[in-house]
Amino acid sequence: MTVVHEREPVAEILRTLAVDAEVCGELVRAARDRSPEVARLTEAESLSHVTAMIRAAGQWFATFGRIEQQDFSAALLLGADRAGQGVAMTAVLSGVQAGLNRAVEITVDRCRAAGVPDGALLDVVLRLKEYGDAVQRHVISGYRAAERATAHETAEVRSHVLRRLLVGGVVPSPQELAGAGMRGGEGPYHCVVADAGGLADARLLADRLSGPGAVFALVEGRPAGLCRRVPQGVAAEARALFVVSPAARPEELRPLYRLCVRAVDIGVRQGCRGRYELTDFAAEIALADQPLLGAWLSERLLGALDPSDGFHRQLALTARTFLDNGRRLDQTATALFTHPNTVRYRLGRLQQITGHPLTDPAPGPLPEPLGALHWWWALTTWLGQDRAPG
Repeated sequence: MTVVHEREPVAEILRTLAVDAEVCGELVRAARDRSPEVARLTEAESLSHVTAMIRAAGQWFATFGRIEQQDFSAALLLGADRAGQGVAMTAVLSGVQAGLNRAVEITVDRCRAAGVPDGALLDVVLRLKEYGDAVQRHVISGYRAAERATAHETAEVRSHVLRRLLVGGVVPSPQELAGAGMRGGEGPYHCVVADAGGLADARLLADRLSGPGAVFALVEGRPAGLCRRVPQGVAAEARALFVVSPAARPEELRPLYRLCVRAVDIGVRQGCRGRYELTDFAAEIALADQPLLGAWLSERLLGALDPSDGFHRQLALTARTFLDNGRRLDQTATALFTHPNTVRYRLGRLQQITGHPLTDPAPGPLPEPLGALHWWWALTTWLGQDRAPG
């Protein structure tokens, strides 16, 4: 092939380009003009990569070795650096392609000026295109490798810091908080605890929620984290359950985390999905802390019911649904897929069996809201009992 006889002039031209500061600067500018994300980096950050890749191209052209045997460490390093800087892959490749195209144009111009025959120029261009394609493949490889390593290392850092803070109650230093992605370590932050089902889904959810102003990881097996504002993914992820605390300073987050965990446990048992405020579970959490009082209330108001009797359980469930729906017969009937008259009948039967009317305050000198609360607490406790074996 003609190009074999012309390879030394072309290799020398490429070696010259690698030490020509003006040419290297032009290639960097071509990349920055094509890719705004690359343009936000300093020129010096791109210049060393460009110089190394042109130098490698000259060495390859001089030896005419197989492309897979060449040194593409500069391309791998470029991809890894851009991944670490958070530049999108498409932006990286756009800049690389622009720089390579300009390098080919300058090389062809200089080959002509050096007297390389026109017949050999097509082969030069094809060889340079082969090299450019290999450069882009190695940039992608370097980017992906760094992306995987960075994601793993970052997740470990986030998990360590969050465990210390939320489980151990140890407030990390500002440097540690910043390393985990929490800028402005004083807060305040919302604590978010989620349930996404399986462990694989939990990991994916934690990664998806982490971002600017939000740090998530697996803590005690569940996605948990901190955010200045509730992440948009919380509203969009309807299959998972999220509990969000009020905003607080880092030293106040440990008790809020424990309350969020309690709320998630309650929400999972109730089949809840979507986003909830921690205060939405305030009553359930408070009442769960006093199981003896709940049992005594249940015995007082519902002692005549038999937990192993399916009809009695139906009456209790109807009564609690009635309270959950603001004592509205129509809404209760809709929730239970039955007729309002059926709801009225069941409430009447409950009164006959227990001796206490649900529609009136509970026995004793109590305001109506507290009476309704006592009924709800007693019914919830009673329905939570294990059925006696039949």
